[in-house]
Order: sequence, then C-alpha cells, then structure tokens
Amino acid sequence: MAVTMADISHLRKMSGAGMMDCKKALEEANGDFEKAMEIIRKKGQAVAAKRSDREASEGCVLAADNGDFAAVVALKCETDFVAKNAEFVALTQEILNVAMNNKPATKEELLASPLADGRSIQDHITDRIGVTGEKMELGEYEFVTGVSTISYIHPGNKLATVVAFNVAPEHQMARDVAMQVAAMNPVAVRPDEVPQHIIDQELEIARDKAREAGKPENLLDRIAQGSLQKYYKENTLLQQEFIKDAKLSIEQYLHSANKELTVIAFKRFTLNAD
Repeated sequence: MAVTMADISHLRKMSGAGMMDCKKALEEANGDFEKAMEIIRKKGQAVAAKRSDREASEGCVLAADNGDFAAVVALKCETDFVAKNAEFVALTQEILNVAMNNKPATKEELLASPLADGRSIQDHITDRIGVTGEKMELGEYEFVTGVSTISYIHPGNKLATVVAFNVAPEHQMARDVAMQVAAMNPVAVRPDEVPQHIIDQELEIARDKAREAGKPENLLDRIAQGSLQKYYKENTLLQQEFIKDAKLSIEQYLHSANKELTVIAFKRFTLNAD
C-alpha cells in the first residue's frame, strides 16, 4: 500500500525517528503502525549492539528534590549535539520524574521502571539509540534522603548535586551548600567519612614530600598528620571554606542559623573534567 505523508508524520510523532526511517519502516510493514514501530525498535537494538564499545562522554545531568528525597540522573551519549537535543533532554527529565515518583533503590531498578506507555526506561533509551545512531546509557542515578533535601543543576546540564540535611534550613542556605558541593567537589561530609585508601594515600604523599625536603625520619609521621588535617579542611564539606565568605567554614555557616543543623549526605555528578 502507498505510504502517505500523514502516515509518516504520525509514526514520527509516535517514535521520534527520522522521516526517512519512518517511511522505510511503514513500507516494510505494509502500513501497519505496530509492525513499523517494532522495526524501528529493532533498529535501535541493532545500533545499540554495534555502538556498545563506543564511549558516551557527553549527555544531560538533571536533579530534583521533594521534601525528604532528592535524586540526580545522567543520561549519556556520544556528542554534545545530541545532548542538547530537546527530545534527549525531555527523556532525561522523564527518567528523573520516574526516579522522584518511585524512589528506586538502584540504577538497575530505575532502568526497569516503566514510562507512561508501559515500556521500560531501558527500552526508551534503546529507541533513542536507533533514532540518533549514537550510544546512549543511563550513566548515573544517585539519591539522598533526610529531614530536608535540596538539588542544584549547574547551567548547561553537565553537573548537578543533591544534599540532605538533618534539620530543614532556609532555602537559600540549602542552595548555597548545594552550590558549594558543585564548585568545590568535596570527597566526604566530614573527616571520619573519608575512605581509608584516600587517607593512606595522602599520608604517604606527605611523608614522601617531607623526606625529599630533608626532614628527619622521626618527624615524618607528625608532618604527614599535619598535611592530612589540611587535606580535610580543603576536601571535607563541613570543614571547607564557604565560597561566599572565606571567613566561615560550611559548618560555621550552617551553625549561624541553627547549632544543630548539619549535612548528612550529598551526591555530585559531572560530565566535565574536574
């Protein structure tokens, strides 16, 4: 049967595929829209398999918060051109909406979750691979929970953070802390949460530097401990200097509003090189 422009436009709206892909699928399916959709989806699966070894280093990073829960998701692709496409950004937002509504425990659980048409997020990502011809993957899903949460998306959709508090702060204060996490990339909330392998690495680096500077062997550990305290000040959130007022640490800034107020968790994800 002849394929009309109206049929092609309808399938394009259904699938998001290009005009020529829709025309070919309809011709192959003899005008059957369900079969044409299946052809387009199989194309996506074939492209996904072919592109599986490619690097997806671009993408869209979004975050949101709602009371005691905040989440960040990153949908990755190969090029900035696709990352800025409105439909790609919209799919990322749909994935984030599902995360906020369902609060899945893992990325795998999120990928298996359905969108409005009942098909899984993974299926929709595969469909988009067929449309764009690029590798795509859900590169990140992280969340935090607390009495209060905040999210921050840096302009450009390449970097986002979420932060959880034990007490609800004023909105601007919460946003300031989320922006601090974005700008200063702390490794932990407080020193006792820094991974042991990082502590060991920093101590060893400090000892080596002191040894190269000719310091006595019996002083190396003391010097290394001093360097570690400096590392904590620069790299743990509560001890970091507040980017808006270097006279205050983040902990002091929070305590200026409420002595009990503190950060209990944060997550940060970026596609940029830190």
